[in-house]
Amino acid sequence: MAGIVVGIDGSHHSARALDWALKEAALRNAPIEVLTIHPVIAGYMGHGVAYPEDSALVDSARAKAQEETDKALARLGGTRPASVTVKAVAGIPAEALLDAAAEADMIVVGSRGTGGFARLTMGSVGDQVARHAHCAVVIIPHEREG
Repeated sequence: MAGIVVGIDGSHHSARALDWALKEAALRNAPIEVLTIHPVIAGYMGHGVAYPEDSALVDSARAKAQEETDKALARLGGTRPASVTVKAVAGIPAEALLDAAAEADMIVVGSRGTGGFARLTMGSVGDQVARHAHCAVVIIPHEREG
């Protein structure tokens, strides 16, 4: 998919990334894919292992992502992206984002996600995406205080 892929995970950082990506897609008149990932464990060969019960969790994650996207579009106002697709998958987050962005012009993520190491300036997913993407990468920083 040519256009923009934005990864969201329900965190405040990813909401900022979604807002920025929607505005950028509208400016470029580009399609945008909003992607949320239900994280799975890495199996013996290093690839994600999904279980049958994960499908209900993926469906729930997609519904939440759609709701978040609808709210962000409402905040956006008049100018809209060429198209907006909301997708949810089960997988290893960085790997799934990189796969989704294989044909994209740009991938957008927040600087931090829902992981537990708040003192880090950039999360592990953002770091992996920045190191391995084959397209432009935008990492939206946290809000400055004051």
